[in-house]
Amino acid sequence: MAFLDRARRAQEEFDGRLRTLGHGKYGRILRMARRPTSEEYVRVLQVTFLGAVLIGMTGFALYIFFTQAGPWLWANFFSTL
Repeated sequence: MAFLDRARRAQEEFDGRLRTLGHGKYGRILRMARRPTSEEYVRVLQVTFLGAVLIGMTGFALYIFFTQAGPWLWANFFSTL
């Protein structure tokens, strides 16, 4: 029976949190929130995709630089140190 009591108590705590969801410190934000329009959603997707592409291209350029030019720089400039 102890397991059933713990499960019931956990369910009551969870239900209590759901009941007070709109009244806590984030309640005003949740009440003002709305679903984005399809135009807003597409714009967010475009900006996110552009950011991911820029970060990926920067990482790839650094990878190519350090695998191709790095050994040449080390052999020609830093080998005398």
